[in-house]
Amino acid sequence: MATSTGETEAPQVEFQRARMIRFSDCDPAGIVFYPQYFIMLNGLVEDWVSEGLGIGYHALIAERRIGLPTVRLEADFRAVSRMGDQVMLGLAVERLGSRSMTLVLRCFDPASGELRMQVRQVLVTTSLESHRAVEIPQDLRTAILRGTPSLA
Repeated sequence: MATSTGETEAPQVEFQRARMIRFSDCDPAGIVFYPQYFIMLNGLVEDWVSEGLGIGYHALIAERRIGLPTVRLEADFRAVSRMGDQVMLGLAVERLGSRSMTLVLRCFDPASGELRMQVRQVLVTTSLESHRAVEIPQDLRTAILRGTPSLA
């Protein structure tokens, strides 16, 4: 997804949600306090599982006892976001393994395409009983592959 200049291009298949930057997202300088991006993107992952994949995130955690903890996180911050800005959050699956997946999540200006920040995140499916990695459930794998056929 990176170009020869290091810039990131939009993935072919991306789950997106619009979001307004709120007062509660910002620090005293009036820009997004960087940990708030992680909260926004965690919400995007939950929306993707529930709405994009059609698998209830709450049911996955509370009933099926399958967790999706982060085991690796890389972030690049490119431009500031200010209170009142309308941004787009995007999520694409870069890699799908047997027990883990790599996501590329980004925040960008929907009008100009300017990248504000980007994260590469590795999630592992775990049993919330044993807290050990487990195979990605078949329904979750099928839904991911349906949305990203290039991974098959």
